[in-house]
Amino acid sequence: MEKLKVKIVNRSTNALPSYSTEQSAGMDLRAWLQEPVTLQPLERKLIPTGVYIELPQGYECQIRPRSGLALKRGLTVLNTPGTIDADYRGEVCVILVNLGNEPQVIENGERVCQMVVARHESVEWVPVETLDESERGAGGFGHTGTK
Repeated sequence: MEKLKVKIVNRSTNALPSYSTEQSAGMDLRAWLQEPVTLQPLERKLIPTGVYIELPQGYECQIRPRSGLALKRGLTVLNTPGTIDADYRGEVCVILVNLGNEPQVIENGERVCQMVVARHESVEWVPVETLDESERGAGGFGHTGTK
């Protein structure tokens, strides 16, 4: 399978974002810090990565939490998934939040999130007066029950 070519500038001393296994959907992205950052419980901070990307039109990069950090340390990405648009050229930064009960220290080079590059569609709205019926209709927010 041919891989999508994406331009990247890495101003950090860390390795490029990379897949941990051959079939991983997300690439691990690392913190680029001059000194460790401590997140107190319920505190959030913007964590730089030193990485800049140029996605092709029609693609986005989603920033997602790492499950191990969430489970073991209570660290997650606050605006999950964060979206990096194809026309954004600034540094990729990550909003980390500590949802745990203990302070958490983020070290330079630590894997802080996953990046998933995905194709997306652009839409053109078609204003109408009514929508076609469906089996579900307007049911939402738990309408199918709890079991």
